Amino acid sequence: MSTENVKRPGLGCLGREINIRSNFFEVQSLPSADIYHYDVTILNDVTPLMKIPPSLNRRIWQQFEDEKLNARVLGRFRPIYDGRKNAYSPKALPFDENDAAVFDVVLPEDGDAPLSEISPKKFKINIRKVGDIIMAELPEFLEAKLGLTDNCLNAIMVLDVLIRHKPSMLYAPVGRSFFTDRRKGWLPNGSEVWQGYHQSARPAVGKMMINVDVSATVFYEEIPLIDMVAKILNYNRRDDLRDGFGEEWGKVEKAIKSLRITVDHRGDNFRRKFQIFKLTKTTPDKTFFETGDTGVRQDVASYFRKTYNRRLNFPMLPCVVVQKNNYLPIEVCHVVKGQRCLRKLNRAQTKEMINFTCQPPDMRANLIKEGIDLLNYRENDYLKHFGLTVGTEMAIVKARVLETPTLSYHSSSRDVVPDGGAWNLRNTKVATGAVLGSWAVIHFRDPRSRRSPTIRQLEVFIREMVQIFHTTGLNVVNREPPIRQVSHNGNIEEILKEGWFEAARTAKAQPQLLMCVLPDTDVNLYAQIKRVTDTVIGVSSQCVQAVHTFEPKKQYCANVCLKVNLKLGGMNSFLNRDQIPFIAEQPTILFGADVTHPAPGAVNKPSIAAVCGSMDSRASRYSASIRVQEGRVEIISDLAEMVVEILKTFYQQCGQKPRRILFYRDGVSERQFQIVREEEIRAVRGMCHQSSHAFSIFLLCRRHLRVLDLLSLLIFRCTFTPRRSRLNFVYDAAACTSLDPNYNPTITFVIVQKRHHARFFPMRKQDADRTGNCLPGTVVETTITHPFEFDFCEPLPICTFILNYEFSMECTSRPCHYHVLHDENNFTPDSLQDLTYKLCYLYGRATRAVSIVPPGTFHTTNFHESEADTSTEVSDQEAQNRAIASYRQVKPDLRKVMYFM
Repeated sequence: MSTENVKRPGLGCLGREINIRSNFFEVQSLPSADIYHYDVTILNDVTPLMKIPPSLNRRIWQQFEDEKLNARVLGRFRPIYDGRKNAYSPKALPFDENDAAVFDVVLPEDGDAPLSEISPKKFKINIRKVGDIIMAELPEFLEAKLGLTDNCLNAIMVLDVLIRHKPSMLYAPVGRSFFTDRRKGWLPNGSEVWQGYHQSARPAVGKMMINVDVSATVFYEEIPLIDMVAKILNYNRRDDLRDGFGEEWGKVEKAIKSLRITVDHRGDNFRRKFQIFKLTKTTPDKTFFETGDTGVRQDVASYFRKTYNRRLNFPMLPCVVVQKNNYLPIEVCHVVKGQRCLRKLNRAQTKEMINFTCQPPDMRANLIKEGIDLLNYRENDYLKHFGLTVGTEMAIVKARVLETPTLSYHSSSRDVVPDGGAWNLRNTKVATGAVLGSWAVIHFRDPRSRRSPTIRQLEVFIREMVQIFHTTGLNVVNREPPIRQVSHNGNIEEILKEGWFEAARTAKAQPQLLMCVLPDTDVNLYAQIKRVTDTVIGVSSQCVQAVHTFEPKKQYCANVCLKVNLKLGGMNSFLNRDQIPFIAEQPTILFGADVTHPAPGAVNKPSIAAVCGSMDSRASRYSASIRVQEGRVEIISDLAEMVVEILKTFYQQCGQKPRRILFYRDGVSERQFQIVREEEIRAVRGMCHQSSHAFSIFLLCRRHLRVLDLLSLLIFRCTFTPRRSRLNFVYDAAACTSLDPNYNPTITFVIVQKRHHARFFPMRKQDADRTGNCLPGTVVETTITHPFEFDFCEPLPICTFILNYEFSMECTSRPCHYHVLHDENNFTPDSLQDLTYKLCYLYGRATRAVSIVPPGTFHTTNFHESEADTSTEVSDQEAQNRAIASYRQVKPDLRKVMYFM
């Protein structure tokens, strides 16, 4: 099969040119000789089938390397190892004629592995050569003289393993990052956050770059297990546990299960580690076991008193079970250092995590420099042996700042030019105000709360809200809606139905809105409200926090007004036709698509695929479609049917078919580009045309929601169909051709990536905003982008750019990376950059970017169950089928308005 490289059509020229720094470090010299690739298999002598984790693999490899280097078996060279199956060497290892060897390795008895891992620790390392990696092809690829061959891909992978090898041996590795406790922060409930550093080898224009960034992850504290349990239960001290766990037994067992521990009753020289399997339901004096020597049955408390002369201080607590018939009192156990916490963080932990990781740009840049010093590339013997040299200064990148668009509101109001990515609505009315005639207010009271608004305070709050509604341009017919106070522990569905009927009786009209006053930020109550209003009653809902009702602020009321106006069918703002010609000149639809996966640690839970599309020439109204599919599957398996639904809605709303499609697809990694092109683009239209050009752009517009958020952030509560999608990704019919065989709109398909580590730092004060971040609309399309764009038989991306969308008062803004996989609309760099940037200002529910929980997960009748681990008493298939069946459809009448805002 032949390949054809597609060159850039040129660079953009719109905007003011500036220079900025980016956290990329130039590779000054690459390995010139071929790299030798070896397969590595590490087996335990006693239990060869035992799966060995990467952390233990690395310890075994380090021990092997230290021993064999001393014996000169490796020929004085330092091979590198990825912790799993691959090793690489700059020279051929001195093995036999079969290029293979087997080595015995014995780990020192330092107790690093849990008891479940075999002891004594004798292992065999089987090393076998599998091929050579021709490094000479990589520079040709970087200079756009050669396509992305397998050798190039393997060469980049070798560089990744090379720069990570030494840090992975010294510190705690997680993916492409490593972590140390040199800088750490406290988290509630026995956890702590460690700072680390991400590093990856990235191809750039004419050179390789090393991307280095600050990262953070959560570890368990290295503390006595009894103190850990006290923190899990939110107790101030261990003595608070003297009444036992009571109903919290299950919570404790779930929290400490699989933790690795040491014990303190065997002396300082006993360093073996154990892994917790479960908790006993009995106390030590009622937990019995049979001794191995005599078979005598005795209880744990007596055993510790007789054998170790230790009387338990907390005999009322259960024991931990570390293996069959091996019980340990909680008070003798200590949590091992460096164990990563994989469980979903609670609200308090998340708050502290954000406080720790939220760093201003100058602080983040300094931390990255500290990371470069810690990595110390120049003194890394492995890099020296391979011939890799890395610079220590951040890359200086050429950029441009695009012109800020002008937002239009009501004809009686002035146009608004945002300043620094934000603007206000003082003396401004929304473009089209909705009519609010039938509504009710429901206050969910928490009797335990010390501050709860009275009916009088709620009336004052509603009066202020109605006044802001009127000032902003809404027509509020009923200014005194009924107000009900109910318990937050009551039957939520019945309460909301009663509120709906009361609104109907008062206004003698179909209710339009239920405003719910919540006692706190409890997501469970919010989830129940959204499920009932969206899928049972079919009415828009607006939740507000009770804390805002005591002294209602105009800004808060105005933000609520923007949301309510959209939910009732109004329009807040728009861009004039001359600012978005691609959308305005011809019938055009913007699509956004994403897949939301279950939380880390959740098993047998489905993923939610969502697609939305614009419904007018101003890209101000949207329709959406949702499917449930197999958990953690990124490809949208029912994409064709979902696109058909939205195209039909577009035709019903506009009276014509869109002639052009611009499709933004979120959440796809680079290794999935090919299958997305094969399956999803084909699903939209059924054929893939060769793109007209290729280019690379980095677009940064901080303080604005990235365009995909504009299209699909909240689509998880729209037109939901609770069905399981096909998993073989075979589309019976493409969306466009299934509507009309002759329907052939031009399609541009863009991949959106936000989970990357590119960061930008302004070099001059005039190029920064007041937080120290780059100005909104900063565009980067050189130096750190892909070296060139090309087309194989299954074409890879033909356009790349980054759009920075995140608004933050103190944090370093995060860019968003875009790859255009397919382009039939002949975008120029300027036209695509400018359109994408301007679309970021059309997020109608606020005057700046906001962070919102994806609410589609709330459309299940088993929201609480969905957050818990699935019972092992049912099969994985049955558990996932139950989860899928628990989701409900949004009511048809509600789909006609943007209730999901």
